[in-house]
Formats: sequence, structure tokens, C-alpha cells
Amino acid sequence: MADTYVGIRPTPLTLALVPISASASLRDQAYARLKQAIADADIYRSREEIRLDEKELTEALGVSRTPVREAMTLLEQEGFLRTVPRRGIYIQRKTKREIVDMIYMWAALESMAARLATLHASEEDIAGLRRMFDDFRDATPADHIEEYSEANLAFHQAILELSQSQVILDTMKNLFVHVRAIRRMTIAQSDRASRSIVDHMHIIEALEQRDTERVESLVRQHSVELAQFVETNCDFLD
Repeated sequence: MADTYVGIRPTPLTLALVPISASASLRDQAYARLKQAIADADIYRSREEIRLDEKELTEALGVSRTPVREAMTLLEQEGFLRTVPRRGIYIQRKTKREIVDMIYMWAALESMAARLATLHASEEDIAGLRRMFDDFRDATPADHIEEYSEANLAFHQAILELSQSQVILDTMKNLFVHVRAIRRMTIAQSDRASRSIVDHMHIIEALEQRDTERVESLVRQHSVELAQFVETNCDFLD
């Protein structure tokens, strides 16, 4: 993986933004739009630093520089951006060690969310998890990797939501930006997509059976294996 970037000059990353309205705080809207755009962007696709152009952001959002600056200050406080004196503001990417630690934390919290889901989620909610993978039942996930990647991310987000724990959701929302990016990036490697869907089906079965101990163990192991994969294979994060 470390050789992936040798000799390659990636195209500049452009955040997907749309103008905001005046119905709420401009700063809060700018903050929400920028944070979502960072979450949706492929920030780990290369070693190149990703510098944000304030002028381009204000034009894309259709507001003055003040709310954009205020929004970027909040994002910097949360660890998503960093300011380099006399150079500008950059998206903050995590090191491999930081990503691995984040995934282990994710494993602990998502497994607890799954445990709570067996107690609080409705039958219809759990059935919705199974429907997420209907399109891949008679197909190989690797043949539809973009679609499967999105379904995979939605599945993990849904597990958190089914816990009905606002504390877990609030704790995980900033972790999700980076863990989501790494899940998206690694899902196509080493046949992880095919193994992932098998894990997901076992997790859903345990939820359907309200098997609290088993679902907690399955969800934890699923993320622990991702952490181990990143530690072993993702040298490009260093």
C-alpha cells in the first residue's frame, strides 16, 4: 500500500458544498455543511495535504467570510482542521496509530449499542437492517463495491441509532468521520466486502434472536478485525 502514491500527482480534492439559507445561524449551517463535506470527502486517498481555500468555501456556501471562519474555528477545536501559520488551514488527517485506537474505541461503543438494540429496537427496525443488503443477496459485493460501501456505512450508523442512546450517538459522531473514511477505503481490499456481509448477516440474526451476549461479541470482533487489518496493511497512513 505504501507504494500506491509513488509518482502519482492526485487531482485536488474539492468539497461538495451547496449554498446555505438564512433560516438559521449562518455559522451553524456553515459548520454543518463543512463537517458533512469533510465526512463525505476521500481525505485518505493520498499523502498530499488538503488545504482549504476560504474564498472558494464562501463562494460555494454563498455567505460572507465571517460565518465560514467561525465554522472553521469550531471544526479546528474538534480536531477536523488545523491552522499552519503563514500557510493556511488544512483538513486534519489521523495517523495509523490514531486510526487504530479510534477503531478500538468504536468497537467498544458499537458493541454496547448493539447490546442495547436487542433491548430497545423494534422488529421492524431490525428487519430494516436486513433490507439494506437485499441488492447484494444474489451478487458479489466486490462487483458493486461503491454501493456496498455505502450500505456498509449505513449499517454501522443504524446499529448506533437502534441503541436509542443519545450519549453513544453524541460520542461517536466525531469518530465516525474518520472511521467512515477508513471503512470506505479498506472495504475493497483483501476480499473484505464478502467477509463483511457474512459478518453483518450473523449480527442481524443475533439481533433478531435478541441474543444480547452474542451480538455484542460479534459487533466487537467485526471492528477489532478492521483495526488489525489497518495496523497490518495501511502503511499509507503513516
